[in-house]
Amino acid sequence: MGMEKVSGERKKRRMRQKKVTAVQKLYDTCTEVFADCGPGVIPNAEGIERLKDILNGMTEVDVGVRPNMPYFKLKEIGGFPKITYLHLCECDKFSIGIFLLPPSGVLPLHNHPQMTVFSKLLFGTMHIKAYDWVDDAALISTPKPDSSEGDVGVRLAKLKVNSEFTAPCNASILYPTDGGNMHCFTAMTSCAVLDVLGPPYCDPEGRHCQYYRTHPFMDLSETDDEKKLPEGEKIESYAWLEEIDKPKGLSVIGAMYSGPKIIEKLAF
Repeated sequence: MGMEKVSGERKKRRMRQKKVTAVQKLYDTCTEVFADCGPGVIPNAEGIERLKDILNGMTEVDVGVRPNMPYFKLKEIGGFPKITYLHLCECDKFSIGIFLLPPSGVLPLHNHPQMTVFSKLLFGTMHIKAYDWVDDAALISTPKPDSSEGDVGVRLAKLKVNSEFTAPCNASILYPTDGGNMHCFTAMTSCAVLDVLGPPYCDPEGRHCQYYRTHPFMDLSETDDEKKLPEGEKIESYAWLEEIDKPKGLSVIGAMYSGPKIIEKLAF
């Protein structure tokens, strides 16, 4: 009986060692969900639900991050606290990474061209403001409120999200043309955000990160026609977005990921 008990304990130990980690399960599921996707192609509903379920159940422990890490004590650079990015993996179909934002850290308003993005706040409180382009809204040139600065090229967008989120909370999803494709993150406390991008940014393929400056809807709307909105819509729900260069002082620093390892597939 004693030998049988020892053998059973060894078997249980081996089974625990072989248990798939949450981050490995996330990677394996991404390889399946994004396999037939590409720029502008959204995973099917079943795949989206699979990824949501995995992310909703993940915590900071699953990726080895915690609020007392030194990354959350970085000094400000030109008004922006430094942000750290932990790279987990990337292929031509998707990427997985973690943004670590110290208190008051800001990822300015930026886009995700032709991407489906899953974001999971692992800990902390964060304010998210997100926009989608208004259907068929074309880029226009219009005078700034301060006419001495000349004209500015802007495009009309509608506010999709403007709220604070506190972990634990479910993952959020944005799509190529819906869900708040252009968003801004502002950390109210130390925050960690697990991101899955499908496909990832790729400059040669035209998927680069574009930053924006917002202008109030009324400031750049000069004609009565431009001021008209659909019935029941509020002016505060719309804004003009102007493309800008990467904000000065914004610093996103790469750091080594030290959480549970991911065993990547050579090809899929």
